[in-house]
Amino acid sequence: MRIYKVGGAVRDRLLGKPVTDIDWVVVGATTEEMLAKGYRPVGADFPVFLHPKSGEEYALARTERKSGRGYGGFTFHASPEVTLEEDLIRRDLTINAMAEDDQQNLTDPYHGQRDLEARVLRHVSPAFAEDPLRVLRVARFAARYSGLGFTVAPETVELMRQLSESGELEALTAERSWKEISRALMEDQPQVFIEVLRECGALKVLMPEVDALFGVPQPEAHHPEIDTGVHTLSVLEQAALHKQPLTVRWACLLHDLGKGLTPEEEWPRHIAHEHTGLKLIKAVNERFKAPKDCQELALLVGQYHTHGHRALELKPSTLLELLQSFDIYRRPQRFEEFIAACEMDARGRKGLEQRSYPQADYLRGAATAARSVAVQPLLEKGFKGPELGEAIKRERLKALKAYKEAASA
Repeated sequence: MRIYKVGGAVRDRLLGKPVTDIDWVVVGATTEEMLAKGYRPVGADFPVFLHPKSGEEYALARTERKSGRGYGGFTFHASPEVTLEEDLIRRDLTINAMAEDDQQNLTDPYHGQRDLEARVLRHVSPAFAEDPLRVLRVARFAARYSGLGFTVAPETVELMRQLSESGELEALTAERSWKEISRALMEDQPQVFIEVLRECGALKVLMPEVDALFGVPQPEAHHPEIDTGVHTLSVLEQAALHKQPLTVRWACLLHDLGKGLTPEEEWPRHIAHEHTGLKLIKAVNERFKAPKDCQELALLVGQYHTHGHRALELKPSTLLELLQSFDIYRRPQRFEEFIAACEMDARGRKGLEQRSYPQADYLRGAATAARSVAVQPLLEKGFKGPELGEAIKRERLKALKAYKEAASA
């Protein structure tokens, strides 16, 4: 029975990055031996055990064979005869197919260390093309390590393209896809995730609404980068630079989907794209079963981001409607995330990344003014029911008029 540290822990140690999760593989052992040593079984599909003290995962060395469609379509075989090299060859990338023993002696049969030094993401074997989830995983690793100079090997991109064209991506469950997408969006360079998916044809399959934005022009006066797809990537890049949460990053990715529906004869203008895009945002939300907070913010940003940009020009009544739409009284954080998404949208334009965004503070001030209206005096005046609601609305409108006048002075 021999135990090895494998995968990401080995990769990140060699890269000099902090090691968080550690995976272990056990060679030459049986399930009975693991149980006898106090390990607790957790694997439903193949033998995985939790260490009796550390709680870390230990998997028996195994081989796998394609037996159906999608991520789960595999038959696994674990036995004491399976070698470490046989276990490692079923992994996705060479940089994830290295192992080391307790003396940090490296086992690297597929030249992962060489690819680490060359900054290349390369598949281990042709079996890579059997698992569609790997398309998303490789794009995610590209987003994570792009800042270190990593690129995807052309032959790996070709396998990813074959997978994208095979229909296998459609077999992925919403839950598995969202797990990879959400993790990729939280990487340092999330725009690279979208670029890699687009390069191999997977974006067209998974998110045709986003893919459709590339090649769609916008007015150069407002968007020096012109191309809507390029703008979307820039907005996502800004969201990562400013350490925005997942909700904001998801909204940034989907905010301009309506522009993909604009008839060519109307280019480069996109009249009412905020409203035409809502059905597309809703479709993408539902396809990946995005969490409720991500879904809600994406729809609100899609509908109101141009209001955010024109905040200083909005009439008090329009401003009040905007604040009411976000329920700023009970959910102030959601409005703050909307402001952040609007600012990322404004910064995601070529040459305008550093431009100030006074709309942000103006919108915060408007929210404060509306919240400052006290309800108790209105109750004391005898207002109740629908009349109370109207009275509160009148007072908030009055507060916003005063705020706008003071801001303009």
